Amino acid sequence: MNVLVIHGPNLNLLGVREPKVYGSRTLEEINAMIRQEAAALGLEVRILQTNHEGEIIEAIHSAVERAEVIIINPAGFTHTSVAIRDALAAVRLPAIEVHLSNIFAREQFRHSSLTAPVCAGVITGFGVHGYLAALRLAPTLAKLVDT
Repeated sequence: MNVLVIHGPNLNLLGVREPKVYGSRTLEEINAMIRQEAAALGLEVRILQTNHEGEIIEAIHSAVERAEVIIINPAGFTHTSVAIRDALAAVRLPAIEVHLSNIFAREQFRHSSLTAPVCAGVITGFGVHGYLAALRLAPTLAKLVDT
């Protein structure tokens, strides 16, 4: 089974960017944990980080040919991108939205997600463990969609 993991804007700055909010792990450390968990689960994982909305949309479009599940942290685009929301809806692949911080315990503008309604679910506030939980859920999610 193939899973696409998408990290959105500014996540390349993890480890130095607001560590009290996002933790002290770097994106490279988080990606290593994702790869290790995927391998343990027998999953193939492709990981992308970009600060560009169009690249996220292109990755979602191409996932149809390469993945059974998308795990996405749209980061700041969560609250603003109708285009990413529409891409997720268009490809009709099951997706899990992940956030390192609890977006509902933060500023009011972060309480709204444009992408969540077209995802199977949202995992928020558990740091890197949210990505790992999403990986564990991916095979079950793909089976639910197939039935």
